[in-house]
Amino acid sequence: MKVKICGITNFEDATVAIDAGADALGFVFYPDSPRYIPVDQAKAIIEKLPPFVEKVALFVNETPDAVRTMCLESGCTLAQIHCEVSDDFFPRIGFPSLRVIRAQSREDVLTYADEYRLIDAYCENYGGSGKRLNIEWFDGIDCSKIILAGGLDPENVSSLKSYGFYGVDVSSGVEASKGIKDHQKVQTFIMKAKA
Repeated sequence: MKVKICGITNFEDATVAIDAGADALGFVFYPDSPRYIPVDQAKAIIEKLPPFVEKVALFVNETPDAVRTMCLESGCTLAQIHCEVSDDFFPRIGFPSLRVIRAQSREDVLTYADEYRLIDAYCENYGGSGKRLNIEWFDGIDCSKIILAGGLDPENVSSLKSYGFYGVDVSSGVEASKGIKDHQKVQTFIMKAKA
């Protein structure tokens, strides 16, 4: 299972995650988030990172042009789009991107089944809420193109192995405080996800 550690705000947390085996790091370019990082600060971290690690920029309510510009300026390699957008939004970005589905029902997890997508629990605010999805929604479906987010932590990630998710995405479940990672939790989460 691939692992993304989201809400990175400093180089030390990024390094710990990479050394523990993270496949991707997430940088939140949504100013209302407690895990927000300005583009220039993300760039300063990303410039020091080793190759072969995906650098994911998280966006809410931005235009395609703004998404592309911030990705290029920061050095991010993938845009993660957390708001309701039309299907033509993604081609207009002109940059590798990932759709996020904020699921409220089993039917929601079946949408865009032919695409790689991130599925998170629906909540009024965006990202890092710690709210967990009903895992039974995934019973009997092909999860090989799904990255699961929402309410994951070192205690429950092992229970997901049988579903065959492409990956998992964690933020609040491995934090010491909002925007600051608990290094032991990060290491344990990644170890259990990849065991």
